[in-house]
Amino acid sequence: MSSIFFAGLTAFAVTFALCPLVIYLVKRFKAQQVILHYVEDHKAKSGVPTMGGIAFILGIGAGALLFLRGEKRLAVVALGVMAGYGVIGFLDDFLKIKYKRNLGLRAYQKLTTQTALAAIVAVFAYNSPYIGGEIFLPFTFKTVDLGLFAIPFAALVFIALTNCVNLTDGLDALASSVTAVYTAGFAAILYLAYNFLAREGAGPALLEEYANLLAVCAAVAGGALAFICFNAYPAKVFMGDCGSLALGGAAGALAVFSRMSLLVPLLGIVFVASGASVILQVAYFKLTKGKRIFLMAPLHHHFQRKGIFEGKIVVWYFTATLVVAAVCVAAYLFVN
Repeated sequence: MSSIFFAGLTAFAVTFALCPLVIYLVKRFKAQQVILHYVEDHKAKSGVPTMGGIAFILGIGAGALLFLRGEKRLAVVALGVMAGYGVIGFLDDFLKIKYKRNLGLRAYQKLTTQTALAAIVAVFAYNSPYIGGEIFLPFTFKTVDLGLFAIPFAALVFIALTNCVNLTDGLDALASSVTAVYTAGFAAILYLAYNFLAREGAGPALLEEYANLLAVCAAVAGGALAFICFNAYPAKVFMGDCGSLALGGAAGALAVFSRMSLLVPLLGIVFVASGASVILQVAYFKLTKGKRIFLMAPLHHHFQRKGIFEGKIVVWYFTATLVVAAVCVAAYLFVN
């Protein structure tokens, strides 16, 4: 299990080393953030280098791949999913930069490509002997079999997580800090699942798969932590859609492949808040012909419009995720 620690440490080190290089390159190619005209609070951030997510995608990949052992198909595919969503985000960022606007891929293009990738991975998961249609119930390691419904359910997890993480990436170090805590909490519960499966006499191949998923968890947490050093207020670089979609894809793969998708809305309550606030805002705006629930969505922008310093909002979100993670881990220890 020491390989898990070293996977996280390597991801941190590689990401930390790559960030200055990525910042230099994106500045040279004038890959700078374009701020939406109605986000007045962020006018000063216009021109900050973006696409910094490339650094932690490479860092996470290096950290995990160096320490995978034995059966590792799920872990390798999880990294591939992260890279795949990163490519979609890269295309979105590239178009924004090329045409100097905040519109990259159109909404239908992003949704189509995200859904296609999600469907492919969902079918892979269903056909995997280690996953199938089963998922763990929250706070327990009892499983239920969803049958063929597991495919659209898994696809929904990917689509929801990638977009919710993307929406959460609206303040300096917000998405990176929340993802680091979320992934660390997920790793703790995944470790408990590994021990449970070992006690139940699971085969060595399945245990190796779970151990390797733990290495990916640690690498994601390590990469996100390193990125915070450059993304904290005032940010020297933004992760861009290539980074936020990649983190969402990695989180989705870890949830689906470990059969713990039902844990996501609990442990990822902050991501849910970002996505739900946008859905509610848009629905209410259309139903009431122009009225709003929030001053601005996602929710963190509402708080910012209330005059709350963005650093304080990030601390709130970080703390909320940390508390929820601690409660979830304690619940698993108590029930099992």
